[in-house]
Amino acid sequence: MVWLAVCSKGVSPLVIFENGTVEHDRYIKEVLPVAPKFGNDTFGAAWTFQQDGARLHIHAKSQEWCDKHFPCFIDKDHWPPNSPDSNPLDYCIWDELAHQVNWEAVKSKKTLINEVKRAVRKVSVDVVFESCSSWTNQLSQVKGNYLR
Repeated sequence: MVWLAVCSKGVSPLVIFENGTVEHDRYIKEVLPVAPKFGNDTFGAAWTFQQDGARLHIHAKSQEWCDKHFPCFIDKDHWPPNSPDSNPLDYCIWDELAHQVNWEAVKSKKTLINEVKRAVRKVSVDVVFESCSSWTNQLSQVKGNYLR
């Protein structure tokens, strides 16, 4: 499993889980600390963290950690209902990343990991910016309703 965050200025460091499953406790310990560092280094103290509705994201302890460690956080109760397509990673960035992977070079787990790392570095900043801008526009339009 991999974890990645995006913002209008680019992509976060990639977190790769080579073994095991990721439950909320591992997510809190190994992933979440990456996000505030990336956000603070990129924007200073004025930025918002948002995540999708994955079980480990909406777990009470994950939500509590986020509320304590991010300058602003869109919690699970304020994320537009039934709107997975409003997440820039889901509707744009994962596809862009998959296009950047040289699938012919993938022969093993190690080469897959190397290709994913290489692909993350090649994701277009313009694509990321447009995706994040679209997300901001969508959120301002839904006003708590479903995406149309």
